[in-house]
Amino acid sequence: MRTRTAKWYETTVRYERSKGDESNIATESYAVDALSFAEAEHRITEEMEPFWSGEFDVKKITIAPYAEVFFSEDEDDDKFFRATVAMITLDERTGKEKKNNVNYLVQAENIETARRYVVDAFLNTQIDYEINRLVETKILDVFEK
Repeated sequence: MRTRTAKWYETTVRYERSKGDESNIATESYAVDALSFAEAEHRITEEMEPFWSGEFDVKKITIAPYAEVFFSEDEDDDKFFRATVAMITLDERTGKEKKNNVNYLVQAENIETARRYVVDAFLNTQIDYEINRLVETKILDVFEK
């Protein structure tokens, strides 16, 4: 597994795709690495160009809340999961535990594998953490620079 920190944008596109003699309208979500909304729109349009014929619209672009994306090299890992991990620290002044939530996007085959990848990522660290939430997203792919 490899990780990548960047500024991520979630994009939703609606396009006409052709398969032989028939065509249909698809609405799909992707994440792209970009520096701005304009660059995110340009990048997703460029990435999707080979797959559409006719109508194409970028319906939505939002800044993705991911600190990192965990990419898998296993070709069976074809889904993306959003992991919300609480980093647990001790407030030196009050002596109380403090939790700071961080979101990750994890490429995995299923939720159990995604959980294992998150645990593996923190295995050799001294960070106390807990996985608060792990849900499958609608993201079909992630496009890096």
